[in-house]
Amino acid sequence: MLSPDTDAQLTHAGLDPEHVTALITAVLDEDLQWGEDVTTLATIPADQRCVAEVVARQDGVLAGVPVARAVAEIAAARDGSAVTVTGVLQDGDAVQPGSVVLRVEGRTQLVLTMERTLLNLLCQLSGVASATAAWVRALAGTGTRVRDTRKTQPLLRVLQKYAVRCGGGVNHRMGLGDAALIKDNHIEAAGSITAAFQAISAHASDLPIEVECDTVAQVSEAIDAGASLILLDNMSPTQVAECLALTTPASVATELSGGLTLDTIGDYSGLAVDYVAVGALTHSATVLDLGLDFR
Repeated sequence: MLSPDTDAQLTHAGLDPEHVTALITAVLDEDLQWGEDVTTLATIPADQRCVAEVVARQDGVLAGVPVARAVAEIAAARDGSAVTVTGVLQDGDAVQPGSVVLRVEGRTQLVLTMERTLLNLLCQLSGVASATAAWVRALAGTGTRVRDTRKTQPLLRVLQKYAVRCGGGVNHRMGLGDAALIKDNHIEAAGSITAAFQAISAHASDLPIEVECDTVAQVSEAIDAGASLILLDNMSPTQVAECLALTTPASVATELSGGLTLDTIGDYSGLAVDYVAVGALTHSATVLDLGLDFR
């Protein structure tokens, strides 16, 4: 269903072509579950062809170009027709108003029916990449890197986390099974940070374990327990400085989290944390305005 070129692009991006194909198929089905595209079928001759371009309407960073190519190819295969997709720009490229991202040539009915699915995915992922790039610029020269969280749109986690990478950020754990994160409810249920840490070490000794701490005292306990990464949650700059006085000599990495914005991150300048965790990268990034125009 996918061309060898698109399959290779997805694989190179660290995306599973089968996963992407299944997702796109479900999204196309969602748009047609109430019936055929009546507007397009009623107004466009079946044999009419077109060349359309995806064009940027604003500044931003691209993510999801191979996904958009896959949408066109999967929709064409379902339609029983051929489509030609020509990439102009690549994921991670900056765009300005008027930048042409890719071109699609095929039956006009096909292009119009798949248009919204293609743009929904490409605009959403490019919005995540653009938001991430803004954080990368804000943190430039500090040694601190921005990371995502598990606060992703349902079923779009793999694609959204890929978009974070396109914007220059790094990924936190993908799910619940590839790393452990001891949070306040785990601590409460287990009885202490130490008890929770020891239980996880016994249950999954090969996984990295991060501990979320709300106080300096908790940071001290997490270090003693053996944590190699500590999340400093909702702490003031003064508290963070106190924690770093403990973590730095112990060679324990740190991550800052809790309602941080581009307007407030400057309050923490000069504090050498390793990561800043920003859930807003994926749960509330504004989509990048891209449109599909007939040439």
